[in-house]
Amino acid sequence: MEEAMSELKDLTTYSKDTPIGLPSVGGRAGVFVPTAEFDVSTSTTIRHGAGIVGFGNPDGTLTIYYEANRFDDSSLHKWENKARKAYDRMVMVAPTVSKAKLNAKYLEFVGYIDGSGITLKEPERVTEWLTQSNAQDTAPAGPVVLWGKK
Repeated sequence: MEEAMSELKDLTTYSKDTPIGLPSVGGRAGVFVPTAEFDVSTSTTIRHGAGIVGFGNPDGTLTIYYEANRFDDSSLHKWENKARKAYDRMVMVAPTVSKAKLNAKYLEFVGYIDGSGITLKEPERVTEWLTQSNAQDTAPAGPVVLWGKK
């Protein structure tokens, strides 16, 4: 039984649903939250409450862009605005230090982001991430967030 549990720990959420390759402007990317395997408290990259977006690589890793509002910009208070900022950087291939290539076991795929908005397949995982980050007030109002006209 312990052997089976050990094997389960090595599983990731990298699957056929994970977008592969850098999306073009308006294209689809994944939305991620850290798993229990990722120690946010000692991370020099991803901070509590960050919006994390990215795509899968052929080698099974993930390339992610993230935004945690390190400089307390009021326009980046909401989680979805952080995710959108990271997405915009990614599709524009803008120079940034808020980018990483990680083993997929450290992140859980929870939805999609594209040029029109965010669709969360697992909104409860985003809520858990934001609760753990003491940032519940930044949570999206629902599983779908649209940009522009409503």
